[in-house]
Amino acid sequence: MTVVTVGVHIVDILTRPVEHIPEGQDTVLVDQIRLTAAGAAAGTAVDLVKLGNDVVTMGAVGDDELGDFLLMVLAKRGVDASRLVRRAGEQTAASILPIRPDGGRPSFHVPGANLTVAYPDLDADVLHSARAIHLGGMDVTFGLGDPAFFALLDAVRSAGTIVTMDLLSEMPDLLGMARAFLPHVDYVLPNESQALLMTGAQDVEAAARALLADGPRGVLVTLGAAGSLVVTADGPDHVSEHVPALKTEVSDTTGCGDAYCAGFLTGLLHDRDVLTAARWGTAAAARVATGLGSDAGLTDLDSTLSLLSH
Repeated sequence: MTVVTVGVHIVDILTRPVEHIPEGQDTVLVDQIRLTAAGAAAGTAVDLVKLGNDVVTMGAVGDDELGDFLLMVLAKRGVDASRLVRRAGEQTAASILPIRPDGGRPSFHVPGANLTVAYPDLDADVLHSARAIHLGGMDVTFGLGDPAFFALLDAVRSAGTIVTMDLLSEMPDLLGMARAFLPHVDYVLPNESQALLMTGAQDVEAAARALLADGPRGVLVTLGAAGSLVVTADGPDHVSEHVPALKTEVSDTTGCGDAYCAGFLTGLLHDRDVLTAARWGTAAAARVATGLGSDAGLTDLDSTLSLLSH
């Protein structure tokens, strides 16, 4: 039941609470600082392992100290990072996130080696043997928009592998290019802003329907505190369902989207229907929101699903 995550790998440096950036060389005391494995492939991989999956991750990192750290922490979390390519002379992608008291997360980001990921970097044999593949950040790993990769995705899907896709940026040009992946995936999970920017639609429902028309089986738009919108095709008709968020004490929203993807995919791997899997994703996101960083608060599947019975 191996799951493969492909795409963006980032080291996050987070601190909270931050109400302002100090002037000059002033120092502000904070409650907590963490370094985590993050990004739409690495962060989701960590969460998938916590939810009981065997996970291999693929992508590129630099040959710097941040890359050393990322490989170490992925291994510590139980992710097989042996297929990550190390780029000589490149910087590992990293973000600095000063978390506001309300959980908001402005960021300073270096994309680094993520921009260089290409199809030859991937282990095709492992991808063919996977039960599921999660594509994380195809809008910034645009080197993967390769006909050979699309053909592989089509082949594994025809053999029963589930393929999901998440996005990273809010840059219209990059998001537009990522639409090329939609005929080759089963489910795409953008946030509200990404869905609107990808399609030019005026509302989330119209955006989801436009993305669905490109070929996936379902579109799940995450809406932050408003939950998520799940749109699937039922013959010639569309079925839209709103899945409410779960009430929780929010410390930091970093990684909630990655956790939603991990919970959703775990639900599908447990043969749950799309709406139930979306609720699993909602529960995973709620757990992550309670702590600092993309994996905080999430421990195991049972405690995550217990939120759904409250």
